[in-house]
Amino acid sequence: MRLNARGVGRAALVSALLGGSMLAGTQAFAADGQAPAASAATATDASPEIVVTAQKRAQYLQDVPISIEAFNSKKLEENQISSFDDYAKLLPSVSFQSFGPGQSQIYFRGVSSGSDANGSHSGPQPTSALYLDEIPLTTIGGAPDLHIYDMERVEALSGPQGTLFGSSSLSGTLRLITKKPNADKLEAGFDVTGTTYGKGSNSSGGTVEGFVNVPLAAGVALRASAFYERDGGYISNVPGTRTYQVLDQNGNPATYGPVSNAQYVKKNFNDTETAGGRAAIGIQLGDWYLEPSVVYQHQNSHGTYLYDPSVGDLQVQDYTPEYGSDEWVQAALTIKGKIGTWDVTYAGGYFARTAKVVQDYSAYTVAYDAVSPQYATFFDGKGNNLNPTQNYTGKDIYSKFNNELRVSSPAGLAWHVTGGLFVERQTDKILADYTIPGLSGEPTAISGTGSVIAANGNADAASVPTCGDDIYCTRVYRVDRDYAAFADGSYDLTGNLTLDAGIRYFITRNSLSGFSGLAGAVTDDSTQVSPGSKCLLGTGATAPCELFNRTIKQNGETHKVNLSWKVQPDKMVYFTYSTGFRPGGTNRLPGVAPYGADKLDNFEVGAKTQWFGRKLTIDGAAFLENWHNMQFGLAPQGDDGVVATYNVGESQIKGIEGNFTLRLLPITLSGSGTYIDAQLKTQFCNYNSDGSQDCAPVGTHLPIQPRFKGNLTVRYDFDVASAKAWLQLTGSHQSSSSSYLLIDHNTGQPFLPDTAAFSTLDLSAGAKFSRYTIEAFIQNLTDERGIISINSICVPSICGAYARNYPIKPQQFGLKLSARY
Repeated sequence: MRLNARGVGRAALVSALLGGSMLAGTQAFAADGQAPAASAATATDASPEIVVTAQKRAQYLQDVPISIEAFNSKKLEENQISSFDDYAKLLPSVSFQSFGPGQSQIYFRGVSSGSDANGSHSGPQPTSALYLDEIPLTTIGGAPDLHIYDMERVEALSGPQGTLFGSSSLSGTLRLITKKPNADKLEAGFDVTGTTYGKGSNSSGGTVEGFVNVPLAAGVALRASAFYERDGGYISNVPGTRTYQVLDQNGNPATYGPVSNAQYVKKNFNDTETAGGRAAIGIQLGDWYLEPSVVYQHQNSHGTYLYDPSVGDLQVQDYTPEYGSDEWVQAALTIKGKIGTWDVTYAGGYFARTAKVVQDYSAYTVAYDAVSPQYATFFDGKGNNLNPTQNYTGKDIYSKFNNELRVSSPAGLAWHVTGGLFVERQTDKILADYTIPGLSGEPTAISGTGSVIAANGNADAASVPTCGDDIYCTRVYRVDRDYAAFADGSYDLTGNLTLDAGIRYFITRNSLSGFSGLAGAVTDDSTQVSPGSKCLLGTGATAPCELFNRTIKQNGETHKVNLSWKVQPDKMVYFTYSTGFRPGGTNRLPGVAPYGADKLDNFEVGAKTQWFGRKLTIDGAAFLENWHNMQFGLAPQGDDGVVATYNVGESQIKGIEGNFTLRLLPITLSGSGTYIDAQLKTQFCNYNSDGSQDCAPVGTHLPIQPRFKGNLTVRYDFDVASAKAWLQLTGSHQSSSSSYLLIDHNTGQPFLPDTAAFSTLDLSAGAKFSRYTIEAFIQNLTDERGIISINSICVPSICGAYARNYPIKPQQFGLKLSARY
């Protein structure tokens, strides 16, 4: 059997440190983030070698033949990273659109249709996956925003990762790796941060964080962390009035208003409070290691995180209460050991999340009011016009249960195999209420929703039975099941040439059932699961009729082939062909067919190189991706803005990405960047009721992803007496990006405008005195008003004129005190 001498040495080292003593050695090695020197470079001027588990086995970052960026704990702390928005800024291949914390859709390499923000709870699964250690956190409708603390590293894996990480890894995978229990030493620490926004806001916040690692017995340790964070607001609800066009009792044009928002006016009203913690126990039993863990987080937010540029900078005029909550818990069990010389890993987890948001939805009323005053016309029991201002309450109750069992061949051989089984079941109970206060008492359905049978069997009403004052009500239950078997193997063809191949066979079974509609849907035979039987609701009913109950089953495979060549011990080039998949699903709308899976073919060449004794590291990749059968959300005309998902055609994405680190102590330079050209290759259109078409032409740039995104950091380390001090400046830039694919046939312009290019600067300075560290920082030094995404409260073809901007945070000053014991 032929052995790769260099591979044996490095693999054996990783195996010894990560496998031989999982509890103690793992933490000691990972905490340092580097191995013993592998070159003549000194420990002070060589770039540290980070160990990652991107291929579900421990490897040095520079030995992994895929495009990956990894931030170790040191870099996370140096850049004041505590949330998704913070680290996404430093990941050029990552883009996102967001309505606020816990409401972000994450994309890699421009694989974005731009339609996921609306109707996504019952629509497609995400195109990228989010993992916490071994367990997926990916949820439909917005990834949970995990507070970043006591974290070992963040790994961003670009390109399809479906062979090892499953269906939601169509475009890439984000992995958050926590610090593990260490039975060798008692350690603890705390961090206290105070912040305030500048330039007229003066809204303050702060964070208190702490961790402890306690050896409990020989080979047993507990690691726990906790935090509380308050982020001050920076968007203000300013005074405004609104007048609606309505009809009077005789059907004549009239007005309702002016409606004032005076009771909701508040400066800097989008503050957020988040608290939570994590606990893990590590138990070493000979060759076996067990780690049960639990993570909990609760977040309360107020106001909105999007501002209305037509009102003013960081301002809105909203007319209803706005707040949100996001509470989740994850319990996990990881078992690692050996059967003979083979490594065995079991990872199981249970995830439960309840997310609620209450928003002003009056822009929807205004949009339809501009078309016809009939939409805004409702009456109370005395025949007076009701205030037609709508508000939206959305609640998702998620659960996810998954298990994975895999085995891996021993390290240090010319070949390596990892194979396993995966099963997952995730559910989402979707409750959405579009409410007009007082609507349930309306005696006549003037609005055009039609005569309906209410709970008493004979009264007319415009509200949806059992849904209070809802004009539109959703009560949907979603179940997504995933079963898979996977294998990944590599073989050293020569001492420097390695072939790697992987495959994943999957079976998915996704179902959608429940009610989503107006009041008239309750008695419309054509929309019933069993046509011909009226859905008369008796006393005590808690939900409207079941309008749909559909299931779609699919099976298939995804695969990859990778060839890597070690040109020199510290220089590697590679080629990858890989595929990704995302399952299809069913639609809520009657008569709309299910949508099929979309797939991604990825062709990639890359290089990982280190120069001058690891003082200079340069990694890069060029890629071509073909996106087939792309899933896209459209609102068919005449369906009240309800989004359905369709397969709309083909797209092609071409790009280059890279990163570098240059250590010329006391100065360190580092940076990364991505250029992406993502275009539609087939035209698709949405057909309007008047016969016109709103189309996305061939060559349209895919939305959300800027063509260029990059960052550059300069860090100067120096001594001041006995203290280790530093100055750091980070500049980030991203070019403009489109926001939506479809073009309005009336104007010839997209329904949503493009975001503008912007650049930011972050400055920090600090000093470490033995156990204590103090740091001052300014983020967004010049108070740039960068826009990440432009979003509309409903589908852009209806509400695009009232779209709002999701900005980066304004200028923020901070002071942080840390201690380590």
